[in-house]
Amino acid sequence: MEPKPIQKNKFIQTFLRLVWKSIPIITVALVIALVIFPLSKKISARKADLAQKQSHQMKAAKAPTNVITMEMIPGMVMEKISLPGVATPWISLKVAAEVKGKIDTKNIDEGTRVQKGDILAIIDKRDYQNNYDAARASYETALTTKDRFTALSKKQFITQSQLDDANANVKTSKAAMDTAELNLSRCTIRSPMEGVVDRVYIESGEFLSVGDPVATILQIDRLKIQVGIPESDVAAVRKLSTFDMTIDALGGQTYTGKYHYLFKTADSMARLYNLEIEVNNPGHKILPGMFARVRIVKQHDAQGLAVPIYSLLTLNKETGVFVEQENVVHFRPVTTGFLDGWKIQIPTGLFPGEKVVVVGHKIIEDGETVHVTKTILNMEELTQ
Repeated sequence: MEPKPIQKNKFIQTFLRLVWKSIPIITVALVIALVIFPLSKKISARKADLAQKQSHQMKAAKAPTNVITMEMIPGMVMEKISLPGVATPWISLKVAAEVKGKIDTKNIDEGTRVQKGDILAIIDKRDYQNNYDAARASYETALTTKDRFTALSKKQFITQSQLDDANANVKTSKAAMDTAELNLSRCTIRSPMEGVVDRVYIESGEFLSVGDPVATILQIDRLKIQVGIPESDVAAVRKLSTFDMTIDALGGQTYTGKYHYLFKTADSMARLYNLEIEVNNPGHKILPGMFARVRIVKQHDAQGLAVPIYSLLTLNKETGVFVEQENVVHFRPVTTGFLDGWKIQIPTGLFPGEKVVVVGHKIIEDGETVHVTKTILNMEELTQ
């Protein structure tokens, strides 16, 4: 019975030793829980408070950012493209010989102004005159024979067959005479239209065959300006009736032309549709082959608002601009339309009279106070 108390005492002693050893750990845990953890939270809060105060103090101490604003004034905004074109004659006609023979008279040189019907050259007529005279004599003889046979047929001195032959001979000889007369007239080569002689291919004494070129005549009182139109712009071009263009070779002089014709098929290589623009050229200043720069206005807004394209910013996945009011800027989301050079149309989001930051907008923040050094009405003022 005596060993039991001994074992009990040992257990108590072991337990007391474990408790005694655990006291430091428990004490440390209590200190952490009751002192250190609350203290660390206070320190963190204090740091955050100090950081916020420092931030406000820095903002208060920071000088307002200098910016330039542009006042929104309604005006013409146009989407336009500039395409190269080339001047071509309204009519270019090559006159050719219709009969063969030697050039007897040459009346033209390059640059000669001619009217319709003017004589350009004359081919030696002698052979053709002889042919005509012979054909005329045959016709007159056939006509006399017909009249005589007609009178004899009434008295039944000739048969109907003989009379028919006489009538047929009249028609044949008349056709031969007309052909000879036509060939004789073709010896005199005349201008088929009014214009300017651009090329002369003949000289006096030269022999021509049928179809040989005599001269090229141009009608350039009005011209066609041919412009290649991309497929994407065809629909816009069809709506237009007039076009402005400049001719570099004439010092950038401006002309206005009218819509004439848009080809229905595209160039197989460039995939461009040729547009012909009619332009008056009374002084012949524009010469065929000169290059023109044609301005095509695809669409316009007569009372539109526009901002420089570089003044647009993206904030929180929204596109907009900084609008300044009483030296404070605020980000304003906007919708964008078509481009007009360095400007972009703003259909919605801005109102007339508002001022948009156009210089310094990339270094400011929403709600920031700024210093407006200048307010402009258009971007050209920045270079003045």
